[in-house]
Amino acid sequence: MPNKIIRLLFSSLFVLIFSGAHAQIHARFADSLMIQYEVPELAYAVISSDSVLEMSVGGITKIHTDRHACLNDRFRIGSNTKTITTFIAAELVKKGLINWNSRLIDVCPDLKQYCKSDYVDLTLLQLLSFRSKLLSWTYTNAAPPSISNNVPEEEQRYQFIRWALQQPPAANNKGFSFSNPGYVVAGLMLERVSGKLYKDLVADLGKRLDISFGFGAPNLSDSLQPWGHNADLIPEPPTENPKLNWLLPAGNVNVSLPDYIKYIQLHLKGLRGQSNLLSRKEFEFLHYGLPEFALGWFWNETKGHKLSNHTGNPGTFLSEVVIDSDNNRAYILFANAQTENTIEAFDVLLTALMK
Repeated sequence: MPNKIIRLLFSSLFVLIFSGAHAQIHARFADSLMIQYEVPELAYAVISSDSVLEMSVGGITKIHTDRHACLNDRFRIGSNTKTITTFIAAELVKKGLINWNSRLIDVCPDLKQYCKSDYVDLTLLQLLSFRSKLLSWTYTNAAPPSISNNVPEEEQRYQFIRWALQQPPAANNKGFSFSNPGYVVAGLMLERVSGKLYKDLVADLGKRLDISFGFGAPNLSDSLQPWGHNADLIPEPPTENPKLNWLLPAGNVNVSLPDYIKYIQLHLKGLRGQSNLLSRKEFEFLHYGLPEFALGWFWNETKGHKLSNHTGNPGTFLSEVVIDSDNNRAYILFANAQTENTIEAFDVLLTALMK
């Protein structure tokens, strides 16, 4: 990494300290990881259900610039959007507008003519738990030829859904199989029963939680916000990405670290029975209700101790969250680069934070 970038990383580190020596040590360690692994901007937090124990944001928002990181920088969270989609679904289930066993063709009868026989009985639960057998399409795959660029984003997403429902089913050897299209289809079901677009459902949740959720690339509406960087550390210009727009309910939300802390604290509270939005049982169903991957959350258990987690990797950003509800802790990591080095830096930092 050029000396100028190294100097900028050192000079631009912004740290808020909540727990003394450990926080200072971790912040300095994160600073060294940014340099060692060539991560332009790195942010992390260690939280409990009611406190921010550590929080640090450092680096630069775009490589080869002097745009220093700041606390309210926004990051694309990729597949961590899925946990927002499942939470919205759980609230709509609680309201009685839909249930987990509601079938796609009953909520969206207009799609029946496009469904292969494998998908006729698809339910909301199957779609949100990766048990739908829909293909695992993502932003690196070729665009379906049937999608028109001359119609609004919502219509493009509907065309994408129609195309996905006509594709052969995916292998399902472990009991579940990753599927972004499954979340896109589920998002349409939530729109139909609520009478609101997905972006409006997310915005409504944000208003209730005092969180400013955004969509797409942070630099699209403000060029001073973080620029994402791809596997070669090339910054992504502020342009729309149609493929990520099609995958909106599966992975196209952006948010600042302080606001995302509020969202994860909601889950910590809920898993401890301290939320008035969903019951403890309902939160546990989202996190642990099915083996390995429940509804938006991967999880594992060792000697009765549960950890739930999810990683977002939308091409030019990286996000990771781990929730340890038994110990009332959660760990959040954000970066504006999706490189192998960034992934390794996350692993090293997370290990240090969880000791």
